[in-house]
Formats: sequence, C-alpha cells, structure tokens
Amino acid sequence: NKVANAATDAVKSAASNAGNNKEEFTFASLPESLDEFKMLPEAKLDDPYKTAALTVVALCVYAADKNIGIELLNFLKGPRPLSNMEIQFIDDRLRDGKTYVPFSYFKGATPENDYTPDEPYSITVESNPYSDANKGYKKLIIKSGGADTPREVQLRMKGDGQWLLWEQFLLPDIRKPKSADPWA
Repeated sequence: NKVANAATDAVKSAASNAGNNKEEFTFASLPESLDEFKMLPEAKLDDPYKTAALTVVALCVYAADKNIGIELLNFLKGPRPLSNMEIQFIDDRLRDGKTYVPFSYFKGATPENDYTPDEPYSITVESNPYSDANKGYKKLIIKSGGADTPREVQLRMKGDGQWLLWEQFLLPDIRKPKSADPWA
C-alpha cells in the first residue's frame, strides 16, 4: 500500500508541476531610451519569458517618463501599438503616486521598504500548467512583493518567431508602501 501511495503521490506531483518553469532576469540599470532598451540581450524577443520581463522594465520606465515608456511598450507590442485606451488605463493605474506598482515585481521590493528593489534589478517570470492553453499565445506569471497572487502577462508569437506583448495585467492595486500607509 505504501508503494502504491508513493507512486500516486509522484504522479500527482509530476502533473501539478507540468508546465511549471521559472526564468530569472537581471538588469544592471533601467534603460533611459528606446535605443538602450533595444541593446538589452532580452530585446531580441526570441523568448516569451524575456518579453514578459521587459514588460515590467518598460512599465517602470513609463512611471518615470511616459513618452519613453510608450516607445518601449510599443516596441514590445510590435505591429499592434498601444491604443489610447491602454495609455489612459496605464496613466490611471500609476496616478496618485502609485508609480511604485511596476517596481513591486523586482526582487526585494516590498511594502516595508516602499517597493525599493534590490540592485541589480532582478525579476522572476514563471509559467504554469495553463500557460500554453492557446496555440501561439503564452500566459506567464510574475509575483509582486505587494500582492498575494501573481499577475499575468500574455504574449503572442509573431510569424517570424518573435514573442510580443499582447496584454499585461500587472497594474492592479497592491498593498500601500509603508510610508503611505496610515496604519503601518
């Protein structure tokens, strides 16, 4: 009976880990222009994990400089640039001092340190069993230091093999930074 239970547990474990993968990316600094962004090794866009990590980088740049951020996100989106509605949505999510939200995805960024990430900037992008549910698309997840559940980034493969940003769900509210929390 122990052998049967061990075999069942092993099968369940293998099934629950199917499709689970983690990739970590490190950036010495955040780019200050589209040219710097394109020089990053991840900017080849030949892997969905790279594109997902660059999406966080682009949103952090957007929080500092909207125009450059739009350029970076449009590069990641390829032939389907940001719509006015998407730009308004990002503006709305970063309003009222919430520019810390995209930084919360970097290692070391927590409410206790006002979402100040460790340097160099490091981010982990993960897949799960549902990441490849739709052919030509990949849903990846990234954990925020201010949320209990990971957030999704959906990528789409272009005919030339590039993985482009299709949708991002990285900007919902997270816990307030300690300095902005009256209850802290």
